[in-house]
Amino acid sequence: MKEATAARRIVVAGRVQGVGYRPFVYRRARELALTGWVRNGSGEVEIHVEGARERLARFESSLTDEAPPLARARLKASTAVASTGAREFRILASLAEGDPEVHLPPDLFCCDECLAELGDPAGRRFRYAFTNCTQCGPRYTIIAGLPYDRPRTSMADFALCPECGREYGDPADRRFHAQPLACPACGPTLALAGTQAIERGDAALAAALDRLRAGAVVAVKGVGGYHLLCDACNDGAVAALRARKRRPAKPLAVLFPLRGDDGLDAVRECASLGRAEEEALVDPARPIVLVRRHARCPLSRHVAPGLAEIGAFLPYSPLHALLLEGFGGPLVATSGNVGGEPVITDNADAEARLGAVADAFLHHDRPILRPADDSVVRIVGGRARPIRLGRGLAPLELELAEPLAEPILAAGGHIKSAIALGWGRRAVVAPHVGDLDSPHALEVFARLASDLQRLYGVEARRIACDLHPRYASTRWALAQELPVARVQHHRAHASAIAAEHPGIERWLVFAWDGFGLGDDGELWGGEAFAGAPGRWERVASVRPFRVAGGDLVGREPWRSAASLLWECARPWTPPVEDAALAEAAWRSSLNTVRTSSAGRLFDAAASLVLGIDRASFEGEGPMRLESAAGDTAESVALPLAVDGDGILRFDWEPLLDLARDPSLAVERRARIVHNALADALVAQAAALSRDIRFEAVGLTGGVFQNRVLAERVLAGLAAIGVRAVLPERVPANDGGLAFGQLVEASRRTEGP
Repeated sequence: MKEATAARRIVVAGRVQGVGYRPFVYRRARELALTGWVRNGSGEVEIHVEGARERLARFESSLTDEAPPLARARLKASTAVASTGAREFRILASLAEGDPEVHLPPDLFCCDECLAELGDPAGRRFRYAFTNCTQCGPRYTIIAGLPYDRPRTSMADFALCPECGREYGDPADRRFHAQPLACPACGPTLALAGTQAIERGDAALAAALDRLRAGAVVAVKGVGGYHLLCDACNDGAVAALRARKRRPAKPLAVLFPLRGDDGLDAVRECASLGRAEEEALVDPARPIVLVRRHARCPLSRHVAPGLAEIGAFLPYSPLHALLLEGFGGPLVATSGNVGGEPVITDNADAEARLGAVADAFLHHDRPILRPADDSVVRIVGGRARPIRLGRGLAPLELELAEPLAEPILAAGGHIKSAIALGWGRRAVVAPHVGDLDSPHALEVFARLASDLQRLYGVEARRIACDLHPRYASTRWALAQELPVARVQHHRAHASAIAAEHPGIERWLVFAWDGFGLGDDGELWGGEAFAGAPGRWERVASVRPFRVAGGDLVGREPWRSAASLLWECARPWTPPVEDAALAEAAWRSSLNTVRTSSAGRLFDAAASLVLGIDRASFEGEGPMRLESAAGDTAESVALPLAVDGDGILRFDWEPLLDLARDPSLAVERRARIVHNALADALVAQAAALSRDIRFEAVGLTGGVFQNRVLAERVLAGLAAIGVRAVLPERVPANDGGLAFGQLVEASRRTEGP
């Protein structure tokens, strides 16, 4: 009996462009002897398919169940239609009409098949640094617009040679409709500058490797921007990079060659890896993963001075793989930028801005349309949590529990800047921009704010920003010709974690960080809020103190330590320059601010325990304090008391004498400080639970990137039967602030 036939029109949404989805649909239809067509729409894939009903059902279920691993497919519509009598299945040209439902794919790592081709002397892509297929290669950084087709990418000017053209048009080839497709005959080319003669192609790669072996610093153009590379085991090379970049202590990421069955043997020579670290390192996003270095680690002592961890990652592009294989060992691979600015993407700009840092420049001629720094994750509470969203993890798309009344652009904070855009029930967090301290950084920030709206086809009707008037992002927001919702810093943090867990309706959220302007004009940073987005009530905090020094406080931990001692009528005795002036100012309430910052408490502890008076980068003192912490379970009880405003506060004073007690080992003091502050939070949660109903405790803000603190809190809350959660996809630090601003602004019914 002949099978009954039918025809269906199917629309698939989600991340289905730039991930090999149309070729997958084509092959699946051919396997099932179905006819019709598939094409890209505006952010969706449209399918017309005809054939036996039973095969149509199998085909439809496979569209989500068997989709390519990098796709995030969602069946949007499936309707019966009239047959057109199609005799074959084809891929049609893309449509650009209609309201877009755009899902931008992130940049993808180099797959195993392409890596194998790099090493095949008989293949035509042997050692070709721009090898890719439908399952790997650049995406976000080369897309000029959607639908995702080659003419709308930075590959538009690279015409396919006949061989690549055949691969592009062959449904049986894994490069079928791979938009960044290239080979040595038709694709981008390497060029080495900074030597007597400009080398090109494989000669440029060889010359760059010679410079690295000689101890030079080489700026290398990658997928989302430039890296500064040098021999990670060469003290002189790493010290020279630090001196030239004026980066005396901030840790440098290390790129490791692929070795062993899982590719991680080279990392294991330097660090101890658990299952979670291993999984994070080989994740398709290929982030930088913070791993604990062991005693036999051969890396230069200058890679991460004073820290127990190093930032390790694996090569994610063919160029990186070739560099690491040729070099034969780990390479420092730090962002090619100036200070905390966005990573540099342009060849001429790199030579102009990094000329005093790099000895040579390994360029290529594939344009980078927008920067994407490397993502950074850390294992906390048994899972990888983002510290910086960048290449591979961003743009990060999130679904909102409630639809927005109008599109909102959120400007984020001043440091670790990132932008978010929300419309309908969708939110997108763009990749990390950097600190907004320079005109160049603010220029990139403004350009990305416009670019994000253009790419997604969404025009913001309102802007959300921080309360602080001195944040560059706030000043930018207020200068736009749109209504502005100013969101308190820590409520934004609270709303971000709440939006990640929409099933929880009643929260108690602890938002601990450095500084954020509070409702009362003071600088908050150790707060707890009860409620939900749009209706947060501040219920707990830290005993406030006045700190002297204004903007100097974040980079001079001694000021926090001295202020705590002066607050408790104790002397500050270490011989620090400006201490006498600071004390006089403090006693006269000149250039002082009142704060409840948990981050400043960790700064103070770093000064009292480790003698760190000045920091060369934000968070250096607390990071080194955590690295110094031993294994003791000892703690100190910190008193709780309700102040006149009904805020439950814990008192840090009992820690002052302990932190500077020379009879106790540094490791013991550092750990007791962590334990005491963690236990104080647990005590606050327990006390608040007697009067406030909540389903879970949220832990957010940059302080909770501290694993020792966070895991002690998680264990303590579990011990009293309280559910606790940390951010999972959005950074706990200010890199997640824009997402929280967007959520909080959308839920408020009134107010600024």
